[in-house]
Amino acid sequence: MLAEDAVTEVRPNLQDPDFRRKAGSAALRAWYKIARKWDLTDREACTLLGTAPSTYRRWKSHPETDLPLDAGTVERLSLLLGIYKDLQILLPRHDVADRWVKKPNRGPLFNGQTPLRRMLGGLTTDLAFVRRHLDAERGGWA
Repeated sequence: MLAEDAVTEVRPNLQDPDFRRKAGSAALRAWYKIARKWDLTDREACTLLGTAPSTYRRWKSHPETDLPLDAGTVERLSLLLGIYKDLQILLPRHDVADRWVKKPNRGPLFNGQTPLRRMLGGLTTDLAFVRRHLDAERGGWA
């Protein structure tokens, strides 16, 4: 048996509306808690999700509803939850981890700006940039 055969990658099917509805609803409920911990405004939170403020407010007012989120929103939620997880691993003090996104970062990747400012660029790649940075910091995939 080849080593490649021993490991099979399980990838979610983002084309499956049932998966997006179930996973998206759970991820959104987690996201609302993270947004509170990061002290984000609703405008910042909806920008990070790539959605309109009115849509975000509607979702937030009915958190129990299984929403059929689009694949892009599910991808953004995955990146944001991963950023949160990485911060909890890297900075075990929750208060420090939760403030990290709003602290200016002098590292060359952020050039004195906050990671939140980078993530608020509006592109999924901005979120992926921060996620890859944190993964690399904790010795994971870069």
